[in-house]
Amino acid sequence: MFRKLIVASTLALGAAGAAHAADTCSANLEGNDAMRYNMANIDVPKSCATFTINLKHTGKMAKNVMGHNVVVAKTADMSGIDADGIKAGLAADYIKAGDARVIAHSKVVGGGESTTLSVPVAKLTAAGAPLSFFCSFPGHSALMKGTLTLK
Repeated sequence: MFRKLIVASTLALGAAGAAHAADTCSANLEGNDAMRYNMANIDVPKSCATFTINLKHTGKMAKNVMGHNVVVAKTADMSGIDADGIKAGLAADYIKAGDARVIAHSKVVGGGESTTLSVPVAKLTAAGAPLSFFCSFPGHSALMKGTLTLK
């Protein structure tokens, strides 16, 4: 009986470890009506083929008033992407069409909505460092930004 309990416990711990390992190729990011993300850094394992960012807008305001997205780019390109994104407008998710500086981006969501962004890790590696994630809604990137670190 005792031996069966040990085996069952070991199997349960192994399954939990496998589930945890699978979770490392994604991050759950939240944005709120106070123009804040819940994370300042996202670690991306180089061992992942694809990395996914799940963005949830935890606020209540509509996307045309307080929308949020997530954009991944080189840190040095943030201000240029932002400036061009304002001209592109909400219909384009505040991203200039065909902007080669943008590694990946999500759509803009409003309060209570969610979106997902997936990016091949090889694209992140090829881009070099430093990398950032930010919200390109006008004026938001001043507060809504963080680093993306390849590990």
